[in-house]
Amino acid sequence: MHLTDFTHFPRVTSFARLTSTLRIRSLAPTQTSCRPIASDHFKPSRRSRLMSKGAAAGVAAVLSLAAVQAFAQGAGAAAGASTNASGASGNGVFDLLVGTYTGSGKSEGIYVYRFDAGTGAITRLSSAQAVNPSYLVVSHDRQHVYAVNELPGDNGPASQRGGISAFRFDPPSGQLTFVNRVSSDGNDPAYLALSPDGRYLLTANYSVASNPGGSFAVFPLEGDRVDPSVLTVHHDGGGPVKGRQDNSHVHSTVFSPDGRYLFTQDLGADKIYSYRYTPDGSRGLFGPTESRYTLVKPGSGPRHLIFDQAGKHAYLTTEMNASVSVYDYDDGKLTLRQTLPMTKPGFKGKVGGGAIHLSPDGRFLYATNRGDANEILTYAVDPSNGHLKLLARNSTLGKTPREFAIDPTGRWLIVGNQDSDSVYFFRRNPDTGELASDPKRLEIGSPVDFKFVSPS
Repeated sequence: MHLTDFTHFPRVTSFARLTSTLRIRSLAPTQTSCRPIASDHFKPSRRSRLMSKGAAAGVAAVLSLAAVQAFAQGAGAAAGASTNASGASGNGVFDLLVGTYTGSGKSEGIYVYRFDAGTGAITRLSSAQAVNPSYLVVSHDRQHVYAVNELPGDNGPASQRGGISAFRFDPPSGQLTFVNRVSSDGNDPAYLALSPDGRYLLTANYSVASNPGGSFAVFPLEGDRVDPSVLTVHHDGGGPVKGRQDNSHVHSTVFSPDGRYLFTQDLGADKIYSYRYTPDGSRGLFGPTESRYTLVKPGSGPRHLIFDQAGKHAYLTTEMNASVSVYDYDDGKLTLRQTLPMTKPGFKGKVGGGAIHLSPDGRFLYATNRGDANEILTYAVDPSNGHLKLLARNSTLGKTPREFAIDPTGRWLIVGNQDSDSVYFFRRNPDTGELASDPKRLEIGSPVDFKFVSPS
């Protein structure tokens, strides 16, 4: 279908019997004055533990924290702020869910810990077997957990589709019970988001293979189960970096703070696609906005997008040139205001911009840079215009820091090093944003994603 057809996608009334697959073709980029990025950027295997340590380099994933979807989970907090999106805990004790890659044989799947923000004490409660549950999301009522099954990976057959798994979750005991699994309707699902009304689950199919290519898919939620997708949208096009941008790679699906729009970050096409969300079906479940997309610097590879609590500013990480960009946001439109490189001046190693989150109070922003840097950067947020000022760089004390989380009290930042099988718990000063230099260490095989849930 062409874009004009997609705008009038018919109202969906029987999800069990109707599945739609759409392909979006973009206009040619107009920002031709931007030069492509050099070809020596971060090219780690996106799933270096997924299939084998010797997997081919060239792809990187994004997996983001529950707070990125804080609004979508009904918390009423900033989309992107690292708050407890699944309930408050008055005593500072939380369940911490950890998603992992399982291909190395060092991980069972999903782990649940009891974390005390007052003391930093952590106790393992349970685990649930799952194949590559590299991204997690928790339901509004805290009774359900959904996980991607990130397949086939760098070396897997393109014909193999990834999966989405549903679990019942008991917060007081921390126990997970498998319910069902459905196809992700694409390859290499790397992200999940709940619609603001909790009716749908969305995934970003990164897709290493050019066929089927990058897409996002929409799944109805019925009781304890996740149902098969009712809509899959493919993006066409690519970017200037050969081997990394030969086709679309959808990295994340993020709802706007008002819940009216969906933004899909496409690393392969260097675009942030924007869609209207109309759950009553009057204009189709999802339809492109008038602008259709926001162009990002060619060769930069957009990865994660978050919004501030006021819904006035958005922040984007780009993977391939490791930068953080600031946008003004208004009614579905993004306007670029600032871009900062993550690397130090003169840095010559490999880079890989990763996860991005705001502190619970919105005063500080953090982002990870992988490659040879393996850092987490701290920025101060100017409350007058949302602009950023770099405050500090901290080593993550390991390799490939894919994701991190700030606990709901704001006193701890937790970061996982995928290729070092380690998680570090940094004490955080809520007043200054500073991370302490003596973090606690927890060993987990290929840790990737982290979610906080109140146990009561």
